[in-house]
Amino acid sequence: MEYSQVFEQSIYINASATLVERCITDNQLMHLWLNPMLKCEPVGRWSTELGARSRFIIQIPLLQPTLESTVVQREPGLVVWEFQGFFQGRDRWECQPEGNGTRLTNRFAFRIPNPLIAFGFNQFAAKMTKEDMEAQLRRLKNVAERRGSGNAGR
Repeated sequence: MEYSQVFEQSIYINASATLVERCITDNQLMHLWLNPMLKCEPVGRWSTELGARSRFIIQIPLLQPTLESTVVQREPGLVVWEFQGFFQGRDRWECQPEGNGTRLTNRFAFRIPNPLIAFGFNQFAAKMTKEDMEAQLRRLKNVAERRGSGNAGR
């Protein structure tokens, strides 16, 4: 599938790649850094193994747009969710050891099949989406670094 838009950000996190990956793959930890308006629910039991399914629901009153996702690529340090819904695309999270920490890269490649929704997104939400992705990385960094500083059991 060809994607018409790609948003990519990365951040250095002063924590191990294993810990950073856990922040991405543990559903409870994920909700500490996801946008508070975004909820991730498993379809069945929670998993980030290949083929696992989940729903990402945007908590907008009355609408609650939903993206159905499936893990389509999974390796140590890498999770790729493929989305179907008002967006079609892939959300790639990759942890690479770097120095004493981890370089986390998030790449969201997508297309919006409905021209009216695509227009609205590009006019009103694209900039906000990019900023939100950056804010999520900062929140994830805080979660991982707090856990890595001796608070792993808390």
